[in-house]
Amino acid sequence: MIGLIKISPWFCTQHELIVKNREFFKNFDRTRPLQEYNFVVFDMELTGMKRKKDEIISIGAVKIKNLQIDLGETFHYYIRPQKLDPTEATLVHRITPEQLRKAPPLFEVIQKFVSFVGTDLLVGHYVGLDVGFLNRATEKLLNGTLVNPVIDTMRIAKGYKRVLLGFYHDREDTSHQYSLKNLSSEFNLPVFEAHDALEDAMQTAYLFLFLIKKFKKGGLVSLRDLHQAARSGAWRSI
Repeated sequence: MIGLIKISPWFCTQHELIVKNREFFKNFDRTRPLQEYNFVVFDMELTGMKRKKDEIISIGAVKIKNLQIDLGETFHYYIRPQKLDPTEATLVHRITPEQLRKAPPLFEVIQKFVSFVGTDLLVGHYVGLDVGFLNRATEKLLNGTLVNPVIDTMRIAKGYKRVLLGFYHDREDTSHQYSLKNLSSEFNLPVFEAHDALEDAMQTAYLFLFLIKKFKKGGLVSLRDLHQAARSGAWRSI
C-alpha cells in the first residue's frame, strides 16, 4: 500500500506512481477495440482559471469499462486550498467554507486520484484546463506528470458535428454551443447538476459514450480510428 507522504520534487526522485505510469505507457497499443480500454472520466472544480495562482478544490471521476459506466467505481473529494476564498467557492461551486476547511490537502487527494486513474485513459470536457492543473499538482507533489492518453469530448463533438455538416463545410459553430450543458441537451442525454465535479464527470461520461457509439456506427472501432477521425485535437497525450 502506498502511503500518503508529502514529497518535495527538489530533492526526491519520481514517486513510484509516476514511475509505474510511465513504464506502462512506453509501448502502449492504440490498435485494440475501444471496448477493451478502461477510461476515467474526470472533472475538477477550481478557484479560478489561472494555473499559477488558482487551486483545485474538488475532483470528481467515474470509470468506464467495456463502454459502460461503472457506478461502483467513482471518485469524489473536496480539497482544502492554501488560500480559502469562501465567497467564490460557495457561489460558483456551491461548496461551503466548512466543507473546504474540513477537506484533506491536495497532496493527499492527488495521490489517491493518481492511484484511482492507474493505467486507464483520461476523458474530460474541454480537458486541457484540468490537465494543466493536474500536471502542475503531480509535478509539484510527485515530481512528474502522468502520460495517460487524454481524450477531449468537446473536440470529439466538434468532429462529430463536422461529419453531420459534411467534411468540407466551412461553417464553425460558436464555442458556447460546445458547452457540456448545451451538447447534453442537444443530444437528449440525462441531465446532471452543473458545477459539481462528480456530477460533471457523470455528464461527460454520458456524452463520451454517446459520441463513441456514433463513431462506432461509422466503422471506427479502435482507439487509433478515433484518433484519426478527430485529428483536430480530440486525442492528445499529456
